[in-house]
Amino acid sequence: MEGFRTAYISVRDRFCGTLQETDEGYTFAYDKAYLTLENAVPVSLTLPLTEEIYTSNILFPFFDGLIPEGWLLDYASRNWKLDPKDRFGLLLVTCKDAIGSVSIVEEKP
Repeated sequence: MEGFRTAYISVRDRFCGTLQETDEGYTFAYDKAYLTLENAVPVSLTLPLTEEIYTSNILFPFFDGLIPEGWLLDYASRNWKLDPKDRFGLLLVTCKDAIGSVSIVEEKP
């Protein structure tokens, strides 16, 4: 559906799943090939490895928690001219090179 955005999620530089905006909120699904890897790890303890699609009417707390806060959020919002309430947009812009093992990009790696 047009207008909705997709984020491609990687763990330790390996593509693992897709986060998408929907009419109802958001979905997150692990990549089937990733699930077959012997060393596959979940992106979060709150999103265990499964073939099921996770759904939420709000941005999943794990992903929302990756977005900067305070002055860094203000800086990112001004610098990229993003609405601070656009959590998905902020996630796409500020979490390409996030601290930790998870990274988020707009194009499938």
